[in-house]
Amino acid sequence: MKVKYFEDTDTLHVELSDLSVIETKELNENLYVDLDSEGRVVSFTIEHAKAASGKLDFSYETVAA
Repeated sequence: MKVKYFEDTDTLHVELSDLSVIETKELNENLYVDLDSEGRVVSFTIEHAKAASGKLDFSYETVAA
């Protein structure tokens, strides 16, 4: 998984796999989901991420399986 945050546009992009994106669906004006040929989620993008979440910082936690 790759997580990228673009501070200049307040955009968060989360890539879950390296599969090819076939279709992008707009769930609302700030949330986009990229799907592969089987309809599986490849990645998603959140526009205005800080504004939408009310968070001023970003953190993550890795959990062992």
